[in-house]
Amino acid sequence: MQMVIDIGNTNVVVGLFHGDDLVQDWRLYTDPRRTDDEYTSILRSLFRDSGIVPASIDRAIISSVVPSLNDTIVCMIKKMTGKTAVMLDPSLYYRLPVTVPESALHEIGSDIVCDAVAAYARYQSACIVLDFGTALTFTAIDTDASIRGVAITPGLGTAVKALFRDTAQLPSVPLEVPPSSLGTNTIHAIQAGVVLGYQGLVESLVRRMRADMGSEAPVIVTGGLSHVLASVTDIFNVTDPMLTLKGLNLIAGIIG
Repeated sequence: MQMVIDIGNTNVVVGLFHGDDLVQDWRLYTDPRRTDDEYTSILRSLFRDSGIVPASIDRAIISSVVPSLNDTIVCMIKKMTGKTAVMLDPSLYYRLPVTVPESALHEIGSDIVCDAVAAYARYQSACIVLDFGTALTFTAIDTDASIRGVAITPGLGTAVKALFRDTAQLPSVPLEVPPSSLGTNTIHAIQAGVVLGYQGLVESLVRRMRADMGSEAPVIVTGGLSHVLASVTDIFNVTDPMLTLKGLNLIAGIIG
């Protein structure tokens, strides 16, 4: 089996693939204060509970947007499996089936590259990927498999946390669709502003990107909070919560 790990700002997502099939996945909190021993202990327990033997892992690959955790997770994998993980970085991008702009080679996150690889493998044509994470990213991929451009905005959870953190009286609220855009209490008012406001943001930005691309590119959506907007917009063509892991698995097969 192949182990793929996506180190994000909020979660470390671990996936195990047998060929193209995702057979197991886990989500751990991202915490740079944890040691490799702590992460190893957690993952060993998850392996044991799932009846998976660490020796069954043939190779491992990591995508990370949290550099301070890289060495910790590499050490964890070494202790768990005896394998040295490959870290996806710009030095490997030239081997991939999508083209990363030279001007942004060291700026586009490896998670965005993974999303682009998985999305283009599915459509083999122009497409737009929305990744609802700590940041909400929009990635435009052209028909020639080049990453045309990226837009980044704070994620829905980040927006709600900022309101709670930076104001004196606004509470933290659940990310749910409000009964109306006309909030009649504080909770519904924040939900209307954030959830319905982001609906407008997403739909408007996708329209602009399609116009700039000259294509009615399909929209592929991933990320833990994508479900929040799924019921209030019809702009999503495909929702795939595991898109980043699938892209990382494809990349592992390409680079060997």
